[in-house]
Amino acid sequence: MNGPKPINGLPYRIRVYINGQVLIPASVVRLLGIEWARYARVIIRHSGRVIELKRVLLLRTRHTASRQFTIPRSVRALFNIRPLDEVEVLLISPLSSDEFEEEFRVVNHG
Repeated sequence: MNGPKPINGLPYRIRVYINGQVLIPASVVRLLGIEWARYARVIIRHSGRVIELKRVLLLRTRHTASRQFTIPRSVRALFNIRPLDEVEVLLISPLSSDEFEEEFRVVNHG
């Protein structure tokens, strides 16, 4: 029986949780050096569409380096992203506190 493939960097494919959250594994967090980041710019691909999430809060757990972020409800509704759908995380870049803009934009209508 095969287990899940190890995720060693970007891009990676992962399922959306029931609550609309997406996991950033600890290995990716450490590789990108974003343990300190609170907000990030994230680019995902879903059904051929490339979507840029301009300001997502990186949620952390107590004892691991992994993070999670929530795909905003408006984005999930607009692009029909449902729980257990697979998304491809293409880019994660940390934001400084002065880089806050609109919530999302479509990069490619696929």
